[in-house]
Amino acid sequence: MTIKQLLIEAGAIQVGVKETDWKKVITLAAQPLVDNGYIHASYYQAVISNTLAHGAYYVFDEGIAIPHARPECGVIKNCFSMVLLEEPIAFRDSEKADIVILFGATDSNRHIEDGIRAIVDLLDNKERLDKLRAAKIWQEVVEIL
Repeated sequence: MTIKQLLIEAGAIQVGVKETDWKKVITLAAQPLVDNGYIHASYYQAVISNTLAHGAYYVFDEGIAIPHARPECGVIKNCFSMVLLEEPIAFRDSEKADIVILFGATDSNRHIEDGIRAIVDLLDNKERLDKLRAAKIWQEVVEIL
């Protein structure tokens, strides 16, 4: 299943989010996944704990954050969640990001190979990033993806 299909299935696309607290953004990104049985609440708590302990290693120069944790931290099914922020924010001590894609994978290999690679392939396109940043409703995001 593609990122687009997983986002739609989970109802996990949030657009125009106004939030300045990175912990709340991670919680917001995780909520539809918790509500729909993709992850346990322990998963996003692990993402927050890892960020506090190791920094926001998942923020990239293009303003993209890909927060995640290990599969054993509470992943039930492979999943993605997207939050598009109105204004970029720093995740702890990182560069600022306004495109946030939280993902969970059921095993470590898929975590790296499928999850991160799929996100990089999807977002390795400046025109697509610009369109995502301009989107006003989740249906536009689906069309862009």
